[in-house]
Order: sequence, then C-alpha cells, then structure tokens
Amino acid sequence: MKVSILIPIKADNKNLRECIENCLLLDYPDFEIIILPDEPVELPYRNKVRVVPTGKVGPAQKRDLAVKGLESDILAFLDDDAFPRRDWLRNAVVYFKDPDVAVVCGPAVTPEDDGLRRKASGFVYSSFLVSGPHMRRYIPKFRCDLDDYPSCNFLIRRDVFEKIGGFDTAFWPGEDTVLCLKITKELKMKIEYDPHVLVYHHRRPLFIPHLKQIRNYALHRGYFAKRFPSTSLKISYFIPSFFILGLIAGGIIAIFDPFVRDFYLFTIALYVFLSLLYSFKQAGRLRLKFIVFAGIILTHLAYGVYFIKGLSSRRLKEEDDEGTDDMGGKK
Repeated sequence: MKVSILIPIKADNKNLRECIENCLLLDYPDFEIIILPDEPVELPYRNKVRVVPTGKVGPAQKRDLAVKGLESDILAFLDDDAFPRRDWLRNAVVYFKDPDVAVVCGPAVTPEDDGLRRKASGFVYSSFLVSGPHMRRYIPKFRCDLDDYPSCNFLIRRDVFEKIGGFDTAFWPGEDTVLCLKITKELKMKIEYDPHVLVYHHRRPLFIPHLKQIRNYALHRGYFAKRFPSTSLKISYFIPSFFILGLIAGGIIAIFDPFVRDFYLFTIALYVFLSLLYSFKQAGRLRLKFIVFAGIILTHLAYGVYFIKGLSSRRLKEEDDEGTDDMGGKK
C-alpha cells in the first residue's frame, strides 16, 4: 500500500525540518511526503518530498486540496510539530488488511528533549486528572476501537476520505471530530488505535500558549456536545465545568452551612493533594513539579469556563464566516 504523508504548514520552520527528516527514516518502502504551505517554499529535500502550495487556508482545507489527484492507498495526517517513530507506517498499515478499518491512529508523545515548559504541558495533558479516559492520546495505552481522535497522528484510506467528501468543514479545531463522526456514524467503519503507531509531538509551553490551546479545545467541545452529541456528549468533557460550578455554588452555600463548609474544604484539599501527588510523582526537577501542579489547576479552570461558553453558544465564528450544514460541512 502506498502512503501519502500530508503535512500542512503556514511557512517553513524548524519543527518541519525535524518532521521531514524523521519521516525520511521510516522503515516502510512506499511513501511520499507532501508539504502544504500557504506560499511556495524551498526545501533541501528531493527524494520522496513534494511541496504543494495551497494559499492561506486552514489545515483541513489544505488536506482536502492535496488529496485531489493522489493515487496513494492511505493518507497519513501529521502536524509539522510532530515526528514519527521509525516503525510508524509499518505498524499502522497492517490494520488496513481489514476492510472494515477506515482509520488507524496512535499516541502523540511529548519528546524527552523538549524544554521545561513544553514538557510540563505534556505532563499536564497525560495526567488522568486532566485527560481521564483520553490519556491514550498522549501516552501509549491498550489497543482499542474509538469514535473520535485528533488528526495529528491519523491514517485513513484515501477512498474513504474521498467518499465522505474529505474534511469539508469550517471548524478548526474540531475538524477531526466531524470527520470521525462521518466515518463511524455514516459509513459504520472502524477507527483503530494502536499504541505502537506512535509519533512524538512538541507541546505548546505552559502557561499562555498552552492555555490558549485549551481554550480553543474547550470552546469547540462544549459546542459539539450539543451539535454532535453522539460523540461529544460525554460526562468526561463536562467534569471541569462541574468543578467550577461546584466551586462557586459550594463556596456560597458554605458561608451559611457549617456542614457544607467542612465538606467543601475537604473536597478542595483532596483536589489539591491529588494534583500535587501526580505532579511530584511524574515530573522531574522541583521547578517542573510546581509548573505541572499549577498547569493542572489552570487547565481545569480554562477548560471548564470555555466549555460552558461553547455549550451556550448559538453558533461559532467559523460557521458564521462560511456557513455549515448539519454535519459540519461547508454549504
């Protein structure tokens, strides 16, 4: 099976070079790398690497444009700030022998040599306190079938991608959720997760860049909980918002009720203890431990607030800009 690795970018950057160089080391015989920048770029690679300028459009639209005219069997979506392990394609492609499998995906692990604040962001994401059942996105977990997965490490049959019209959506982030919904609900096909289909993914550093990303994730997931409930109306996505509402309501009631006050203070103390326990157990240097601790708390607060905002939104900005149909596709 021939694989086309599609990497959308705005412009050339240091992470892109790392990504390409690791892709060129893959132990799989038949693949190509297609770079999708806004404008033409000159890259010092010839073998297996093509540059296809797309104009100033989002990652989903770039991938939709790139697929036109391709003859590969499998499309492999990779972000420019990620890079694959050498056996990435070899471990993934075997699953496509099953005709019911449309997508294969795997974890996006924080590189060991990332800087302090990027590594702290990785620890926050991989914490059960933050990601719960979605920890498999950030650290290797057991093999399973899924109904939703991010597109930073995502391989799909080209004919399936074309059959459902590609991403064909104005949402970003969240374009991958819409795509997975079409695959699992419309086509009734499988999304297979394997911990050995592994890439490394540089995180956005704590605090501001990390929290901006959390804000965007939460806003879209909150909106998707009512727009696409079959895959996004899950209790795990609501927990940070419940936590915030509990802090506010519990704090008010605790002023007047001693029993509630004791329970309220105990709950907060337990939360702080568990956050500290994870931070000190997982992280290395003392400074890193406290950054992770603060990151967990701020991540919960940011996600909880913006999930509520998304849930209460009538429409998101990208829908107003382009208009979308009931499945998130552009009209």
